[in-house]
Amino acid sequence: MLKISTRYLALIGAGLVATAGSAQAQGFRAGYSEQTGEAIYTGICQGCHMPDAKGAQGAGAYPALAGDKRLASSAYAALVVIKGRKAMPAFGGSFSDQQIANVVNYVRSHFGNGYTDTLTPEAVKALRPAIAAP
Repeated sequence: MLKISTRYLALIGAGLVATAGSAQAQGFRAGYSEQTGEAIYTGICQGCHMPDAKGAQGAGAYPALAGDKRLASSAYAALVVIKGRKAMPAFGGSFSDQQIANVVNYVRSHFGNGYTDTLTPEAVKALRPAIAAP
């Protein structure tokens, strides 16, 4: 009889979530370059972070964004969206600078977060890793 560990199943589940999230983000970018932060959060982020941004625990841990003190830094939030972190997939290849700025600004100003400084697309561009020319 084949024994599959719970940890192995959790890793597979996290991989499926990352793959699905990335594919969903590709669809978002392809058709809509200037979505509002709310539309991006609702269409992509709330699937893991929940509609109230309070996160979830289950096969994986999806952190709460509501009242998150780490969001005081817009650069931190943008880098997490660009590069991913732990089970969160990287969306840097899927979202435009404007989309990342929009969703970061939305999350930082909603869900009990009161950060009012605005992240610009230019600031997002500066945070992206430099890509060497071939």
